[in-house]
Amino acid sequence: MNTTTPQHYLPVREAWLNARQEEILDPAQRIVDPHHHLWERPGWRYLLHEFLEDLRSGHDVRATVFIQARSMHRADGPEAMRPVGETEFANGVAAMCASGGYGNVQVNAGIVGYADLTLGDAVRPVLEAHIHAGGDRFRGIRHIATWDEDAALLNPAYRPAEDMLGSEGFRAGFRHLGALGLSYDAWLYFPQIPRLTALARAFPETPIVLDHCGGILGIGRYAGRQDENFATWQRHMAELAACPNVMVKLGGLGMRLPGFGLEEGAIAPSSEMLVDAWRPWMEGAIELFGTARCMFESNFPVDKGGFGYAVGWNAFKRLAAGAGADDKADLFWRSAASFYRLPAIA
Repeated sequence: MNTTTPQHYLPVREAWLNARQEEILDPAQRIVDPHHHLWERPGWRYLLHEFLEDLRSGHDVRATVFIQARSMHRADGPEAMRPVGETEFANGVAAMCASGGYGNVQVNAGIVGYADLTLGDAVRPVLEAHIHAGGDRFRGIRHIATWDEDAALLNPAYRPAEDMLGSEGFRAGFRHLGALGLSYDAWLYFPQIPRLTALARAFPETPIVLDHCGGILGIGRYAGRQDENFATWQRHMAELAACPNVMVKLGGLGMRLPGFGLEEGAIAPSSEMLVDAWRPWMEGAIELFGTARCMFESNFPVDKGGFGYAVGWNAFKRLAAGAGADDKADLFWRSAASFYRLPAIA
């Protein structure tokens, strides 16, 4: 259980989560979870065994994609190379699961690591080291870009410059992603989406996926402005959707950042409650990007502070209840398998 977290993380309360139990909806629906983390931090451990406990809650999760989480970095060597240790760790976990000794799920079938793209051309050997460390599982880079003038909204572990995505150094480093066949996971806040649009237009051949519905904010200076926030988000997302190299992950709304307040209940929220809060944002993204460019994500263990794994996937299934079989396949596994090039799943 986590005991100390940044402001936008919610503490994981096992008793609070366990008080909410639901029957698994549509248990035969195939799922690829394209966004989760594994880490061991002071007061918060979430490694393979903890993740497997959530995966075994009843949904048919066939594979997962590991996303960088600032854990298991090398203790020594050049600073720029130290994040390669996380890819080495993630690939080791993937090999454990590939043995068949942990069930049928392919945990870490895809791996996204971290490299400092502001290094420009000097990032090339770091990217090559990630590719080597990840074997045939390494897929891309996430260099977090979250910035706001309200410092209370920021994770103190990540302090990017406001104009990072447009900076000369970052773009020089970003250029190597496409050259090496790698993708980019974009984590930023919704007022920053135009900066991502400009990046996507400048590099139309590089696959980009926007994490967490585009960084919804509803706390701090964004509190009490949901209609205004939604209108701005919708306008920015419509412009981004015109970039065919961009996809969107639907999830990440279990954090405190969106300001839904569901963590204040006596027990964890139901899937119906989650749908009520999530529907405008997720259906809005699907309307703009189409199901072939959208994928549901768990964002565990971060979102575990807001809801249980089984309940979260039940909520996604409720959101997609009226969709046809092909659209459901896109949302639950096919878009993720396509973007992260998971041929065994596809």
